Amino acid sequence: MTGIQSRGSGALAGPSKRQALAQRLRGREFTVAPGIFEMISSRIADGFGFECLYMTGYGTVASYLGVPDAGLGSYADMVNRAGSMADVTSTPIIADADTGYGGLLNVSHTVRGYETAGVAGIQLEDQEFPKKCGHTPGRKVIPFADAIKKIEVAVNARTDDNMLIVARTDSRTSLGLDEAIRRGNAFREAGADVIFIESPETSDEFSRIGQEIDAPLLANMVEGGRSPVISAEELTAMGFTIAIYPGTPFCAAAEALRQTYTEIKKTGTSLGLDQPLYDISDMHKLMGFEEVWNFEKDWAEKE
Repeated sequence: MTGIQSRGSGALAGPSKRQALAQRLRGREFTVAPGIFEMISSRIADGFGFECLYMTGYGTVASYLGVPDAGLGSYADMVNRAGSMADVTSTPIIADADTGYGGLLNVSHTVRGYETAGVAGIQLEDQEFPKKCGHTPGRKVIPFADAIKKIEVAVNARTDDNMLIVARTDSRTSLGLDEAIRRGNAFREAGADVIFIESPETSDEFSRIGQEIDAPLLANMVEGGRSPVISAEELTAMGFTIAIYPGTPFCAAAEALRQTYTEIKKTGTSLGLDQPLYDISDMHKLMGFEEVWNFEKDWAEKE
């Protein structure tokens, strides 16, 4: 009997997804992870054979709640989205979990919740609550000792050693690169698997991070943000292991929507639209309508 199933297998696939990605990143194989932010982007990205996808907090909060990435998305909101994205994909996902949504007990609960949701890694940052997007002004970080303890709690909370702990510091902007590197090294000593120094401001700063932190390193590539966008070849040479592109897909989608709505408003029709469209028959396949039709056919034959 044909049933209706999600494309991935959620938490059941979590351990195998996590192991594959953990081996890759711990072995420091360079990895590109595009952003996903809702279910259509998740399904489309999943079909390209990437080794990893990145659930962007900015894009997820924007698409799910329609509000800024400024600490307004709750643990419940985000773990729900992480689980839904993991459930329809077969590609390992690293998911943004902001500050962990509270104190140390909340951090422990968050790690276990994301692990149960089926993602392969969780990103935690050292900002004060409420956090702000990493490429916006006014970010403040918690004291050094508190930041280290948060990572120690996160590492202790996971039940699967392959559940990656991605430790992010936002201290570069407010406290300088020296402090950011100090925190990155301390996060590594505390057990973090991947170190994420947010918003270095020059290529030389990226190079210095690669030279002074001996760990799998994450580079956040945000077009128009505080950091330069650097090629995969250059990042590899600098010592980075993973490059995420969190905003590129949702900014591309937003511009496509803007152009589409502009044309429809202007002309009252889509006939003159220059924006390429995803074929509707391909959209049916992407969203699993063929399984629905097969399900209905099988059950109709039993009447």
